[in-house]
Amino acid sequence: MWLKLASFILRNRVVILVILGIATAFMGYQATKVKMVYKFGGLLPETDSTYIIYEDFIEKFSEDGNVLVLGVNDPQLLEVENFQSWYDLGQNIKGVTVPKDTMINDEMVTLSKNVVDSVFSVAHCYTIVKNEEEKRFRFQKIQKGRPTSQAEVDSVITQVYSLPFYDGLLYKDSSDATLMMVFVNAGLFNSQDRGQGVEQITDIVDEFTADSGIECHISGLPFIRTEMTNKVKDELRFFILLAAAMTGLLLFFFFRNIGVVAVCLLVVGIGVVWSMGTIGMLGYRISMLMGLIPPLMIVIGVPNCVYLMNKYHGEYKKHGNKAKALTRVVQKIGNATFMTNMTTAMGFATFMFTHSDIMRHFGVVAAINIIAIFVISIVTIPIVTSFMPAPRRKHVKHLDRKWLYFMVNKFVKIVQDYRRPVYIGVALVMLASIYGMTRVKTTGNIVGDFPVNDRVIHDLTWFEDNFNGVMPFEMVVDCKRPGQIMKPNNLQKLEKLQRKLEAHPEFSRSLSIVDATKFARQAFYNGSESRYGLIKRNEQSFIGPYFQSDYNTGGMESTFLDSARSITRISAQIADIGTEEMEALLANLRVEVEEIFPPDKYEVTMTGTSIVFLEGTEYMVKNLIISLAIAIFVICVIMSVLFRSVRMVLISLLPNLIPLLFTAAVMGYFGIPLKPSTILVFSIAFGISVDDTIHFLAKYRQELKVLRWNIKESVLLAVKETGVSMMYTSIVLFFGFGIFGASEFGGVRALGILVSLTLMVAMFANLVVLPSLLLSFEKSITTKAFSEPFLEIIDEEEDIELHELQVKKNT
Repeated sequence: MWLKLASFILRNRVVILVILGIATAFMGYQATKVKMVYKFGGLLPETDSTYIIYEDFIEKFSEDGNVLVLGVNDPQLLEVENFQSWYDLGQNIKGVTVPKDTMINDEMVTLSKNVVDSVFSVAHCYTIVKNEEEKRFRFQKIQKGRPTSQAEVDSVITQVYSLPFYDGLLYKDSSDATLMMVFVNAGLFNSQDRGQGVEQITDIVDEFTADSGIECHISGLPFIRTEMTNKVKDELRFFILLAAAMTGLLLFFFFRNIGVVAVCLLVVGIGVVWSMGTIGMLGYRISMLMGLIPPLMIVIGVPNCVYLMNKYHGEYKKHGNKAKALTRVVQKIGNATFMTNMTTAMGFATFMFTHSDIMRHFGVVAAINIIAIFVISIVTIPIVTSFMPAPRRKHVKHLDRKWLYFMVNKFVKIVQDYRRPVYIGVALVMLASIYGMTRVKTTGNIVGDFPVNDRVIHDLTWFEDNFNGVMPFEMVVDCKRPGQIMKPNNLQKLEKLQRKLEAHPEFSRSLSIVDATKFARQAFYNGSESRYGLIKRNEQSFIGPYFQSDYNTGGMESTFLDSARSITRISAQIADIGTEEMEALLANLRVEVEEIFPPDKYEVTMTGTSIVFLEGTEYMVKNLIISLAIAIFVICVIMSVLFRSVRMVLISLLPNLIPLLFTAAVMGYFGIPLKPSTILVFSIAFGISVDDTIHFLAKYRQELKVLRWNIKESVLLAVKETGVSMMYTSIVLFFGFGIFGASEFGGVRALGILVSLTLMVAMFANLVVLPSLLLSFEKSITTKAFSEPFLEIIDEEEDIELHELQVKKNT
């Protein structure tokens, strides 16, 4: 089959190049449709109860995390000039607009859309006043315009500080810290336009800091999401260029031939275009995880190029016939390259078995494009090379890799003479790894992947120090009967629950219908601060009429109540604590909730972005462990079919599990948490490292035939002949994945370093542990069935000269 394919490719090279060019142009067009992810989410399936509760909450009460917060902690803010700047800052932010395409009379028109719905600060807040004639409350601005004097500023501050409703919300009575809350338009919240608007707001804030000399901190989900999206976009471009540069340098180091480097970069360049086109064609979006796909295609595609170019040069060096060499490239190692790409694709494809949209999309695109990069390389390299001049003597000098041969001979010596120390070393590593695994923690933070010196972390820390947190946390209380939530006993229960929240330092000041009621009561008594409290029973007759409709309370009730007044919310912000701490906190809180609201009469649920992220992280970790188990099982089945020996497959699993255990131990010892970004290490590394095992066992089986069942010599020759290519590709993959160590995201950085480490350990395990086991258990492992392949993987010797390698005999 592969001989026919080689002949077909070379006979129709012009037509195939044209088709490849058209396909690449088409995929390039599809790539222009790719959009970024502008929201957190996708970790939980739509059928998950946490997701359903959150969506139900949004439907009733709108988006929970559309508040962008600004904060300062400087007494100079209350000086008239600075207070004027603070007022101007709010006005300028309210004026921020973005272009928005709108269909009017069947014609697309670009209009300006306000990014911000409202702004609240000590310079932009309201009080409630009563209208005795109409028996209604109405909102009234405290500061009606830009202040003109210090006396006016002092008056405003005095009035604001007399309203306990704003204590802990806009200012901290115990410090000079104050906030400005910016409510981003809900319609733009999860769109690209939101990102543009937040960037404009950030520029305005920075201008305020520069002009006034007062440092202004900024945080909230709109800002955090925008910063993450911008970093993902920047890293996507950066890592594509870095991966191309790194692989180009490695290829030049190995081949010392600009032409070879150009051909290989052409292959991976097409692979990058196809990967981006696949994302666009399937309607997926670029997330932090999906942004890894294009550089991954470079890293995974280069070993294909190395195998194919090595074979071409090796064949040409033997007989000097260019056409014959190109034909044998496809014929002799096409199947082996296909099988290794297939197992790598299977490792990624297991992510499709998760119910997380993000992971499923990642698995689909990765698996498709790993197979695609094989097709591109097996077609492009022979065709393009056929148009290039034949290799000269200097172009094949790279085949004389004496340092690699020296290393391989060392491996042969170890396998032949030092198996006992190998087993002792493996046992010690396994014991240390098992202990290290017990120290691995499963945790995650919404901003956990940002670098510690990033502005996001710096400003978020300020808000957590001064106001406890900014991450949305919501509690929904359902009384199960219409109109019950406003009963005095239920309002008292809500107040008691809010006090419980205040006792936990992780929560900021909470808000509920209780606070709105207290604010209104204070207004009824003409702003008397001492009257800030719940309405007493003897007051209901004359204050009650002011609460007969939502209109009368200025829209406050719709913020906290459903239309039937049976469901209410308690809104708070929480510090960005890890998932372990969050679980413990929620467990304590559930006990406190049930004491106040008996489950047989009330239904209390906790939701919000913080809860969704917590549940999503735990869900991801569990599903990825399952996907890893599926990957191991599927690849074992494939190997069983290929090698027709269950015992051989089982014994070959050990060299591939050792690196996974070793990496898990490294995570435990160095405090690298298990989270969605880092657990990917295991599935990715296993799918790639098992390629070396397949190559080794295929070559070992071939040598058994040639050497008439001389197991020892077959093992040693397999080490020699596959060792060079394993080291070659392992070096490429080590540096290829190592580039992700330059990422600004902690998870991506850990992913790159850990995968590089895992693959390097896997190389040593496959070149030392696996052959040692084959020699030690030669009679019980190597059966006659193993020598009869279901599918021929390697048809001929590898592209190295055997006379370069010497097996030293014991003397």
